[in-house]
Amino acid sequence: MKIVVLAGGTSTERDVSLVSGAKIYKALKENGHKAVLLDVFLGLEDVDLATVFDKGDELLGNIEHIKTQNPDINAIKALRKDGGKSFFGPNVLDICKEADVVFMALHGENGENGKVQAAFDLHGITYTGNDYVSSALAMDKALAKDLFKLYGVQTPAGFSLKKGEEDKNEVKYPVVVKVTDGGSSIGVYIAHNKEEYEKAKKDAFTFGNELVVEQFIDGREFSCGVILGKALPVIEIAPVEGFYDYKNKYQEGSTIETCPANVDKETTLKMQKMAEDAYNCLRLNQYARVDIMMDKDGELYALEANTLPGMTPMSLMPQEAAAVGINYNQLCEKLVKMALEK
Repeated sequence: MKIVVLAGGTSTERDVSLVSGAKIYKALKENGHKAVLLDVFLGLEDVDLATVFDKGDELLGNIEHIKTQNPDINAIKALRKDGGKSFFGPNVLDICKEADVVFMALHGENGENGKVQAAFDLHGITYTGNDYVSSALAMDKALAKDLFKLYGVQTPAGFSLKKGEEDKNEVKYPVVVKVTDGGSSIGVYIAHNKEEYEKAKKDAFTFGNELVVEQFIDGREFSCGVILGKALPVIEIAPVEGFYDYKNKYQEGSTIETCPANVDKETTLKMQKMAEDAYNCLRLNQYARVDIMMDKDGELYALEANTLPGMTPMSLMPQEAAAVGINYNQLCEKLVKMALEK
């Protein structure tokens, strides 16, 4: 089968996407597919569509480990010879049209907000993951919280705030301040007082034009993957220091992850149901990962749903799949099969 693994792009999660894409690419090659790893923004110059799927690892480029800081997007944009006016790089759409399926390894803006999915629908390109509507609903954290509340999925109390809007909200510290369309905890801050709150807003607005301010839940953090509406085992995430930010997510040794999570059966079932309820109320239809907090009294809160969960060597969803006997290569194959059947 001819498969494009689409990664990279211009979001703050670019590095994560490339590492996910490289691992997916290698797994698909091991599974016997003709795969090509393609940077959605940089594309490929002077490509022969007849032979592009016969290329080898030379197309991997210089993909290294994920750094402790998010990438310099302006430097990436400067690499495009055509000035980068289009999100799709040279020959990207043409190569994707030649594929039997595109494996979406994109993370963050454009890759997860439904825009690429909508473009692919218009071009008749088959892709892994959720459709454009559900992707857009889940990516907008403010809208997702509204839907959680509407459908009875408990989520931390909070409000949204747009850039330039006067903030007249009553704030009870500590609070979490986060950009509505970010990922990998980029643009997320914890404020314990007014001074920290004002700085958090200022910093978060550098990543987007709308923020969510919500109650800080002091407790344990979990995540639960959902495939075709059915929850996987729950995984607990315990950072060695601080909270589960960009560094702790991707730097080896920064976080202790336990799967299945060390909680009783009743709590596990509640978390799995919460993950499935969040999946359903956002109209997701393929796979996702739902992040959940449990406070010191045992109350559960759904934070958000990730519609294209990371597939790096340290990512959570592959660990959850492994707990039920689905190894990494099998998981990739399953997601491809689902895409072809949807």
